[in-house]
Amino acid sequence: MREILHTRISKIIGLVIGALLVLGLMLASIMFGFKNMTFQTVWDSFFHFNGSNEHLIIQTSRVPRTVIAAVVGASLAIAGGLMQGLTRNPLASPATLGINAGASFFIVMAVSFFSVQAFTSLMVVGLVGAALTSLFVYFLGSLGRDGMTPVKLTLAGTAVAALFASLTQGILVMNEKGLEELLFWLTGSVQGRKLEMVSGIFPFIFLGWLFALLVMKQMNVLALGDDVARGLGMKLGLIKLSVGGVIILLAGGSVAIAGPIVFVGLIVPHIVRAMVGIDYRWIIPYCAIFGAIFLISADLGGRFIMTQQEIPVGVMTAIMGTPFFIYLARRNAGEKG
Repeated sequence: MREILHTRISKIIGLVIGALLVLGLMLASIMFGFKNMTFQTVWDSFFHFNGSNEHLIIQTSRVPRTVIAAVVGASLAIAGGLMQGLTRNPLASPATLGINAGASFFIVMAVSFFSVQAFTSLMVVGLVGAALTSLFVYFLGSLGRDGMTPVKLTLAGTAVAALFASLTQGILVMNEKGLEELLFWLTGSVQGRKLEMVSGIFPFIFLGWLFALLVMKQMNVLALGDDVARGLGMKLGLIKLSVGGVIILLAGGSVAIAGPIVFVGLIVPHIVRAMVGIDYRWIIPYCAIFGAIFLISADLGGRFIMTQQEIPVGVMTAIMGTPFFIYLARRNAGEKG
């Protein structure tokens, strides 16, 4: 009993330390960039705003991108953790459902064929595209006698993602005029977003966070296998659809705001499970904290690698995540062999 209590206290302390680290990184993200700010300047911009260039940069650029990076990072990490638990595939991530590719395809279609230009409209299109793609993948993964299985769902998501990625590239080749406008979105970025522009998406993400907390116990039962979960009286179809809905809200909302940012949903859940084990009552909150840490750090690092130019956060996460993905793939192949 004492050991269980000690473990629980240690995990709570870890969450507190992680939350403090998120706040510290958020402050660093606001202070440092192409033009560095002092802590006093940041303080004054909140409590003694005077309309200076420094205060405007902080309030209209640094604060929004920092908050959005934290929200998107937390959401993608939670979605990734749920995705790996749902499919029981350690290499699964929101991209496995085709969410990134689906949202990108719908956005490219909207710009190329319907001349949609408003940023708010594109976010709505991206969210709808992510949701429709996920539902389509779930439908394909549920066909057949056995219904929806982890393997069928993963294969369906991979096939649909490849299809939409190919169609997107084909449209971009035919529509070179709109290519420059869309590249900023398709690379994944939190730069240039304003809080009021994405406020319509935040309620969906908030609902995703809330529902993720509600399904934590069910995820622990699902991890035991379908037969055990069914024997315990769990309605598997309803629970899996509910978890899929949470993934759509979190990953779809994130892609709608920041574009297809990869590897956050793959890497963070593995780091979290190494720290707290397989209990989703801890995995979900830890994913939220460390997802925010990961994406804020990636965005902050992208400002200093090249002089006079920032690297989009989507490129940074790809650079950071590719070696980890290769390691996971090799380890998974070794375990099966």
